[in-house]
Amino acid sequence: MRTLIRGATVITMDAQGDLPQGDILVTGDSITEIAPRIHADDAQVVDAAGCIVIPGLVNAHMHTWQTALRGLAANWTLLEYFQKMHAGLATVFEPQDLYIATLVGALNQINCGTTTLADWCHNNPTPAHNDAAIAGLVESGIRAAFFHGTPKPDPKPGQAPFWEVPHPRAEVERLLKAHQGKPLLSIQAAVLGPHYSTLEVAMHDFRMARELGLIASLHQGGGAARTPDGWEKLEAAGLLGDNINIVHGHALDDAQLKHFCELGMSFSVAAENEMTQGHGHPITGRLRRFGREPSLGADLESVLGGDMLTQARLALGVQRSLDNVAYREAHGTMPPTSTITTREALGWVTVEGARMLKQSHRIGSLAPGKQADLVLIRASDLNMQPVHDPVSTVVMQTSLANIDSVMVAGRWKKRDGQLLDVDLAPKLSALRASGQKITQALGLASHQGD
Repeated sequence: MRTLIRGATVITMDAQGDLPQGDILVTGDSITEIAPRIHADDAQVVDAAGCIVIPGLVNAHMHTWQTALRGLAANWTLLEYFQKMHAGLATVFEPQDLYIATLVGALNQINCGTTTLADWCHNNPTPAHNDAAIAGLVESGIRAAFFHGTPKPDPKPGQAPFWEVPHPRAEVERLLKAHQGKPLLSIQAAVLGPHYSTLEVAMHDFRMARELGLIASLHQGGGAARTPDGWEKLEAAGLLGDNINIVHGHALDDAQLKHFCELGMSFSVAAENEMTQGHGHPITGRLRRFGREPSLGADLESVLGGDMLTQARLALGVQRSLDNVAYREAHGTMPPTSTITTREALGWVTVEGARMLKQSHRIGSLAPGKQADLVLIRASDLNMQPVHDPVSTVVMQTSLANIDSVMVAGRWKKRDGQLLDVDLAPKLSALRASGQKITQALGLASHQGD
């Protein structure tokens, strides 16, 4: 099966550069050619005139299990979230709740132009919960990294608190074996890290990830660290390196952040949620000072929307604002130019997401030999015209309404503005029923509209 996407403006995010008008040839699951004009008589031709093609977006951090609770936590600070979500609502989730939330959440990601989702699942008390969440990811057809986490309820009498419980290695190994060889799915580790666990647990978890060849992703921030000297001890044990991904990162001082950048560790920022829930300003600018760029995540659809172009635009805007204020304070005048370009911001949700997942050789940019994960954006729409700078149009003007088509591994998952091969009505009905059941179990008011 060959597909020829013809006559689009092509933003490759690759060394080849962009094409004001060009063709993309897809053979099977991969891109085989990008050129101003391609002749392929046996290919199905897709007329993309008036469209901008970009690499599939990467959502580098999202707790997709909360999809049925959309908007419920919009007014909560981080402290309220810990108590009401992890110690409350999360405790009544059954496997089928994870399945429908993850399925619908992943479908929405595809609908918004995301082709790769890092699903950080930390409400999975049983193997059945893990299997249900993964089933939702696989059914959606998205490219997914399932980050296996651990729940965080309040301890019951006689029960060890979550921060003293090592990551369940046997369960991670079971998942690795069960899903070995699936081209669109990888299994990774969502660990507590030294900020949220004892040193013994952090040592165990980081060593497990190293020995199993996994990315170990962890939250860093939100209150006092349980192991203040944990990072130093983990490094002394030789457990820090480019397989470590830090989410948020606000609790790190500049010396730590600089050192971790030098060690090749990656960083995922959730700018909108960090500012909403009280983490602080995103660390984007601090990373840039040390020669690094963040990947971005939507984080919590229980708080905000999951559209990754919105996340790129917001992260760009807030860092420009911080930079502009700093310049005015230092020089008493407006800065002469912007500190960050829109192309850099687009890189946060493409190239940097791929780098964080160690899949830069496969995704994150458009180039021959890479996976055919791409998005067609209708640049002819009312809110997009005229297009002077295609990259800026993508980052600053594009909304969900402009996402025309989405391809994952050479297969169209969305065409002409509609998801393919999915009957949404029963899935949305099941999602609403799940959300209502969960909120009612905790006595929280919830309005469920049809």
